[in-house]
Amino acid sequence: MAFIHLDVRCLYAILICTAFGSTLSSNTEIKVNPPEDFEIVDPGYLGYLYLQWQPPVFLDNCEEYTVEYELKYRNIDSENWRTIITKNLLYKDGFDLNKGVEAKIHTVLQGQCTNGSEVQSSWLEASYWTSPQGNLETKIQDMDCIYYNWEYLLCSWKLGMDANFDTNYYLFYWYDGLDHALQCSDYIEDNGKNIGCRFPYLEEPDYKNFYICVNGSSKSQLIRPSYFIFQLQNIVKPLPPDYLNIIVEKSEDINLEWNIPNGPIPANCFIYEIKFTEDDTTWMSTTFENEMYVTRTSNESQEICFLVRSKINVYCADDGIWSEWSELECWRGVQQDEILAFLIPFAFILLLILIITYMLMNKQKALQRMILQKKQEVFSRQETLC
Repeated sequence: MAFIHLDVRCLYAILICTAFGSTLSSNTEIKVNPPEDFEIVDPGYLGYLYLQWQPPVFLDNCEEYTVEYELKYRNIDSENWRTIITKNLLYKDGFDLNKGVEAKIHTVLQGQCTNGSEVQSSWLEASYWTSPQGNLETKIQDMDCIYYNWEYLLCSWKLGMDANFDTNYYLFYWYDGLDHALQCSDYIEDNGKNIGCRFPYLEEPDYKNFYICVNGSSKSQLIRPSYFIFQLQNIVKPLPPDYLNIIVEKSEDINLEWNIPNGPIPANCFIYEIKFTEDDTTWMSTTFENEMYVTRTSNESQEICFLVRSKINVYCADDGIWSEWSELECWRGVQQDEILAFLIPFAFILLLILIITYMLMNKQKALQRMILQKKQEVFSRQETLC
């Protein structure tokens, strides 16, 4: 009995020692260093920046581990951080260079030396600003870019409010696929000043960021550059639909039809807006098809008209620009004054035909009587001679 009691006490002692040793182990603080040489690099792509760093120095006695990096970045005036978890030492993204850029990164370590738990380093921060020059009133105003019919890009702007008379502006652009930023080769000019750019054929620029910088030069002042980021599929302005047609199938059912706009835009990328007018009532509607069935509000309506315009739908782009309205197509019912306008000339012509026919018939009868009379005279003479 004493032997059993002794074994129980030994077991308690072993459990206490094991728990104490585990506590000591878990309380041992494991530290990891942040990445080294964290920086934001501008390769000259007008807002497409590189965030790069080097691995931290690890514990010498930690052989098996997994290291990742948590990267957070934003433009300085933004409230929200973008967060990336990566094992790489480089990350690339686009930023608005009209504003500053800030980023921070830390190391996330897991492995045997951390007892399977996650250990994070302190944050390491970096920032980037373009070199500011010129006051804000010298930069261009009202930049507007339109990708016409998903075929050619045109951008236009107004001169800076505080720009001197000798100031001129120049546009540069870049997107993934170009080796370096290019300058506009076909400027739109007004009184010798560049106020826009007609872009050449762009090879596969869709569904990626398109970066633009418009800077300026003047002998008398510094000019503030302006930076823009577009995705071209979001600024497409299609052609308006054409060959509109109205088919009145029954007394109430109407089918509106039109052709899909010409060009490279796929047929399933359109949405259409229709402006429909029945007499004095007008309403708007949208559809993804190039036809629409409507019902007349009254069988006595005398005029039905509609217009239609097109836009890239949400399945092909996040946004878009409505085309111009098509030409107006109308259907008009038969009205009383139109019936009279048709019947009066018809009745006059019919009456004229009847009169002419009557006169011809009378003339024919008179001619027949004359022929008969001459025959009778000839017959009478023959009888007299006999």
